[in-house]
Amino acid sequence: MKRIAQTIRLRPEHRQEYLALHSAVWPGVEAALHRANIRNFGIFLHGDVLFAYLEHHGDDFDADMAALDADPVTQEWWKLTDPCQEPWPDRGDSRQWTELTEIWRLDPPGDDTTA
Repeated sequence: MKRIAQTIRLRPEHRQEYLALHSAVWPGVEAALHRANIRNFGIFLHGDVLFAYLEHHGDDFDADMAALDADPVTQEWWKLTDPCQEPWPDRGDSRQWTELTEIWRLDPPGDDTTA
């Protein structure tokens, strides 16, 4: 399992639109995320900063992300959500969100899962 944390800024002028979209995420988008082996996915908000956490439970992360990128429903969703977001200038090669480096975590006792 791969854990992923990401961040991006929310454009203040699009705040209500973004929150409204995420109050009713399209079922097709959720289905595409499930097909891409994404689990335990949440987006959090602090001021104008968005933080996302997700887990990938598949065997081929790159292939699953390519399938998600190619999904037509997800592409239409991103046409609505991407303009609401302002990427960090140091996002590197990522499409939109900046991936964060995990520096520490506490696993349950007896769990020797690695990142």
